[in-house]
Amino acid sequence: MKKLGRCDLAVDQITVLLAEDHAAYRKSLKLLVESGGDIEVIGEAKNGCEAVRLNKSLHPEVIVMDIAMPLLNGLQATRQIIETSPATKVLILSSHSDPEYIEQAMVFGASGYLLKQSSAEVLAQAIREVLMGKAYFSAAISKQLRDRCQKLFDQGRPPARRLGVPGTL
Repeated sequence: MKKLGRCDLAVDQITVLLAEDHAAYRKSLKLLVESGGDIEVIGEAKNGCEAVRLNKSLHPEVIVMDIAMPLLNGLQATRQIIETSPATKVLILSSHSDPEYIEQAMVFGASGYLLKQSSAEVLAQAIREVLMGKAYFSAAISKQLRDRCQKLFDQGRPPARRLGVPGTL
């Protein structure tokens, strides 16, 4: 039988590795992401070192990665995974919304950043989107990024009067 392309998500299973140090939360995540039918959790890591190791042996398409984990945090694990497996998509799932964490996750190659209070539907959609090469962020993270970009734009923008905008100084 011919394997269908990634566009036919109903037939192809998306392979996912979960990297989360809290066992009960990890088990709940597994049930949530697999409930849609097109996502299969092929491995679970309880720390960053295990995530790096399992990535090498299981070759998941997407890794859902917590930041705060023992032995090797999720940011450093993301960096190592992307360096050795650039095609692997890493989706950060964290309770941390600090701009420094978000920026570092993007610098290290994460494809998206969700907050843990995201719904199961949002998490499943984020997994699908990052697999297709898109970036995906929680609404709160998107607002933070937009506000930060606007601030940078405002700081570097020439004064409005140079642009010929009426009513400006």
